[in-house]
Amino acid sequence: MLTEVPTPRLYVSEDRGGTSVRRRTRRYWPRLILALTALAYATRIPSFTRPLWNPDEGYLAVQARMLAHGGTLYETVVDRKPPLVPWLYEAVFALFGSDSLTPVRVCAVAAHVVTAVFLASLARRRWGDTAGRTAGTLCLLLSIGLNPEDTQAATFEVFMLPWTAAALWCADRRRWGWCGLAIAGAFLSKQTGGAVLVPVVWMLWRAGCPRSAVLRCGVGVLAPIAATALATTPTGFVFWTVTGSGAYASISGSELHVLLRGLTNAAILSVACAGVLPPIARVLRIARTGCGELWLWFASSAAAVIFGFHFFGHYYLQLVPPLALLGTLALHILPREHLRRSLLASACCGALFLSWGLLAPRPELAHAQRLASAVEERTGPDDRVLIWGMHPETYWLANRRPASRFLTAGLLTNFSGGRDGGGVGERFAVPGSWATFRSEIRARPPAVIVDDSRGGPYGPGRVPSLRRVLGAYREVARVDGAVVYERAHPGRGAV
Repeated sequence: MLTEVPTPRLYVSEDRGGTSVRRRTRRYWPRLILALTALAYATRIPSFTRPLWNPDEGYLAVQARMLAHGGTLYETVVDRKPPLVPWLYEAVFALFGSDSLTPVRVCAVAAHVVTAVFLASLARRRWGDTAGRTAGTLCLLLSIGLNPEDTQAATFEVFMLPWTAAALWCADRRRWGWCGLAIAGAFLSKQTGGAVLVPVVWMLWRAGCPRSAVLRCGVGVLAPIAATALATTPTGFVFWTVTGSGAYASISGSELHVLLRGLTNAAILSVACAGVLPPIARVLRIARTGCGELWLWFASSAAAVIFGFHFFGHYYLQLVPPLALLGTLALHILPREHLRRSLLASACCGALFLSWGLLAPRPELAHAQRLASAVEERTGPDDRVLIWGMHPETYWLANRRPASRFLTAGLLTNFSGGRDGGGVGERFAVPGSWATFRSEIRARPPAVIVDDSRGGPYGPGRVPSLRRVLGAYREVARVDGAVVYERAHPGRGAV
């Protein structure tokens, strides 16, 4: 039992002078970056074993193709997310082609490595060399500690994390302009990335910085966001990223399901954190850490996970960087044997989640592949199709262009992961979306429509406008419960 705990060393300078220190620093970073890169690829082997991991990857892939064919973001290509990740997919597809997500997955691994390096630098500056290695290692091990479809996919949260870590790194060094730029990058990757502003404001206040520092940080945040809005469509950018998702953020009609999902994903992440949560709890009881910004980072990230009330597993990735640093701080304070036990437990948990990713079946992917094959057989390369469902990856797998800018039925009915009929229907759609959808279908009737609702509350039986569209089509096939329709009279437009 510890009876006395020394005050933690808050900063260990990397510039203490002396040839030996400089030589050690020159060796430290190349070795650590190489080790972290190897660990990142090892923990993400499953990422490269599947063509797709979740619908978000499919959505991004289809968006990138639409942009490459002349689409305009927030006009003819729409989503509730900021533009950085769709633009990244578009750029990668332009360089390597759009038939495989492997190049994007390599970028995702690089994003994890960058996040781990920023955390290692933060920890090393505060608590020494060992803490730097610990923070980077914990970051990578904890980041696979959820359902593989949430951790192995190249999605918004993965590309948001380096920006959040960079914001703390810059604030720690009082580089406030760059800190603001990193906050903007986090927000433009996913809106909840802006939560990192909370610990940054705390650090600004604690540092007693002059107004010029606050101004630099503020300009760093606002200028890139304003420039991005101008580069797209300002009204469309504001609508799709901020004001147009009120119904989506409501939990009406899915309270119990959402609660169970939130608790389940929290429990899964807790298993992954089995090596760090006990040390953190122990230190909370016996010592004052003096690192309020880390606790604020964790608290604001937790609030970001809660915001929107959907609790999808990939939301929880935002908790990983602050948890890794808090775990590193706790292990720095506690006796060294705690470090060995914690890293061993984290490695064992990481192996468990790695095995899950390699062995777990993906029935929804198999369904999307069979459906894509059916669509590909019945259409030509230039035909447009409509997939009425929640799996936009079918467009990408079939290599067919969507007939509408609305890539999921969720945008037109507010259905999202587990909602029952209470909050689902045409009247809960994104404002103005049905008028746009009908005009698109009239202008370019799809050659094939697939009803992939499979008994969900957003099926044609509960969506009159969709029933009217299907009146001009006839059923030609069924695939795992999904119904494939072709136009009954090819020379006529859809109703």
